[in-house]
Amino acid sequence: MNGVVLAHLAGSTAVFMVANSLLKTYAAKGGAVMLVAALAAFCLGNWLMVRVMRENGLGLALALSLVFQLVAITTIAFAFFGERPSGLQIAGVVLGIVAIAMIAWPAGDVA
Repeated sequence: MNGVVLAHLAGSTAVFMVANSLLKTYAAKGGAVMLVAALAAFCLGNWLMVRVMRENGLGLALALSLVFQLVAITTIAFAFFGERPSGLQIAGVVLGIVAIAMIAWPAGDVA
């Protein structure tokens, strides 16, 4: 996985985090503008994910994206929305970080 692909993955994750945060705000307070902004952000995030899929295939791109997003959204929920994960959930986030490292490890380079 090269730097450009990692940049697209990081960018899509950041956009999805913004989209989910907008959606959380819409769910709590309403407002059509929040909903439209969230949907637009989801479209941009998916466009960036297509770039990742072209370079790495569907399976690798989605596996990385899903785990990366789970870790990121848990962090956002904790930092900005006051949600408090349990010890088991924190362990899951740590395992997610390990999973990301294992999935992104270059093929054929076993340590």
